[in-house]
Amino acid sequence: MVLMQLRPPAPITSYRTSADLLGAGMTRRRITAAVAAGTLLRIRSDVYVDATVAAPVLAAARAGGRLHCVSALALSKVFVEERPGIHAHYWRNGVHRPAGRDVVRHWGDLMRTPHPRSLMVEPIDALRQAILCQKPRAAIATIDSALNLGFIRADDLHELFGALPERKHGLRPHIDGRAESGTESLVRLIARSLGGQVEIQVSIRGVGRVDIIVDGWLVIECDSRAHHEGWEAQLEDRRRDLALAALGYTSIRPAAEDILYRPEVVVAAIKGLLWSAARGGRRVRV
Repeated sequence: MVLMQLRPPAPITSYRTSADLLGAGMTRRRITAAVAAGTLLRIRSDVYVDATVAAPVLAAARAGGRLHCVSALALSKVFVEERPGIHAHYWRNGVHRPAGRDVVRHWGDLMRTPHPRSLMVEPIDALRQAILCQKPRAAIATIDSALNLGFIRADDLHELFGALPERKHGLRPHIDGRAESGTESLVRLIARSLGGQVEIQVSIRGVGRVDIIVDGWLVIECDSRAHHEGWEAQLEDRRRDLALAALGYTSIRPAAEDILYRPEVVVAAIKGLLWSAARGGRRVRV
């Protein structure tokens, strides 16, 4: 999308040493007191983080790695498929610390070297690994989300795909950073796989912007967990559906849970409507 959202505030992803803390005006006694009080966490020898550090960052750091892959993206609010465990990066020649069963280790070189104090890999590296770890549709939705949020830029795509195996290059034509949620990306891909002519983020007079229009008449609004909660939001959604019906559109609003965990139900609904329209000779709106 060339419509860009503001990137969410960056979480704490770097550590400090005792020299850093002393340089910032703390004394050794105050450092010891802060650790005892729990406002400063000592991860390992001479590695300290603020107590407000996100739990996934802390877990990866305590296991001797940097937060990586889907775990790093999720922390930055980029859409990813739910995956078990904390994903962490390790250098092949690094010091290996024991890690719990919930830590998924990724080894090897990175595209961009993180800052020495960083507890998370660079965005493009997290994205590259997440593409390898997810199924194709989820990977496309993740790239869409990363573009839409400004996590990466459109001109990073050439570098990104240059670092991916050739078998992943077929994903690129399906990317569309205009999608405003991962669920929207997934439904767009479903509709296109069924042969529908798909438009996204379309403005309709009297209604506003809708997520997806298929074949000029079927409007699909894709709920996500972050939106459409509470009665006021539901009331607004229902009024939009009535306004669409008054203009001759058919609209459906699949729930995020169905899009994510029961996609076959969404496929059946879209397929049924398109088949019914084709059988009845429904005219495409213009």
